[in-house]
Amino acid sequence: MTMLDDQQVAQAAADGEEAAGHLLRILNDGSVAVLLSLGHQVGLLDALADLPPSGSAQLADAAGLDERYVREWLGGIVTAGLADYDPAARTYRLREDYAPLVAGPGVDNLARQMQYVTLMAEVTPRVAERFRTGGGLDYSEYPRFQAIMAEESAAVLDASLVQTTVPLAGVGERLEAGIDVADFGCGSGHAVNLLAAAYPASRFTGLDFSAAAIESARAEAHRLGLGNVEFEVVDVATVQRPGAYDLVTAFDAIHDQAHPATVLSAIHSSLRPGGTFLMVDIKASSHLENNLGLPWAGFLYAISTLHCMSVSLGQGGEGLGTVWGTELATRMLREAGFASVDIRDLEEDPFNAYFVARA
Repeated sequence: MTMLDDQQVAQAAADGEEAAGHLLRILNDGSVAVLLSLGHQVGLLDALADLPPSGSAQLADAAGLDERYVREWLGGIVTAGLADYDPAARTYRLREDYAPLVAGPGVDNLARQMQYVTLMAEVTPRVAERFRTGGGLDYSEYPRFQAIMAEESAAVLDASLVQTTVPLAGVGERLEAGIDVADFGCGSGHAVNLLAAAYPASRFTGLDFSAAAIESARAEAHRLGLGNVEFEVVDVATVQRPGAYDLVTAFDAIHDQAHPATVLSAIHSSLRPGGTFLMVDIKASSHLENNLGLPWAGFLYAISTLHCMSVSLGQGGEGLGTVWGTELATRMLREAGFASVDIRDLEEDPFNAYFVARA
């Protein structure tokens, strides 16, 4: 039996205290993420940002909420260091440095992404059972996911799709002249509708297996009065349209697929010679050791475990997962037949890599 000297015992105790402190910070930060998700959903963060220093009753009235719940929520936001509290006046004020990061429609609002934390909590018991039995969950078991995803992506798309992403892919002149475009896994269709509005000479098709998402896409197209876009309910892995399109896009859609290699092959075959595939997907490495310094790596692996990997496995798929990584993505694009693959970054969207692949 090895005896520890006093210095080793002290070091072990210090290490234990540091580990405990780390775990307590995780517990606290995770709890604050839930409060931010809640505050975004009920409009409290926007009310805090819009009003001068205000009492809990005034904030509750502005957001149309119950004062007692608002007051308790504010306690968590203040102790997390996101808002200031004046005990004499009993007023609360969102700190100016945090305001653009948790409120408003801009791309910097991270409170939208905090909603994924509460979404993951909702399905944790069901995913825990899949740890024991294998398989995964169905998309229908995530009733809020598409709405959250649409809200998050809309901010980035509105700010950068036409102005930055299209030039990044080098397809602006062709879109202006008039080409055929398809978006595989279009979801609620906001990207397709933005492009259709910006490039009336081109023809656009949005493809997704979710009837509810396609209904939303069609409703938005109708509101915008778009006559150059159509939407279809279809499993993109089954699409067989050789040489139908000049440009295909996929926005954060490939890694969720049951059979992503099949989808990439279908996309390649659907492009005309010289056509372009713009794939936006998670910016991370395929190698765990290279993700150790990625500030949001833990979130990526969590959302993969509790959603992206699970829904693929739930369809009998490969379970590629959120963190498939740029290395594997590049290899799969080349295996699908793409002659060249370039990876580009967009300042407005640090979470994603922009793959420009040529047929």
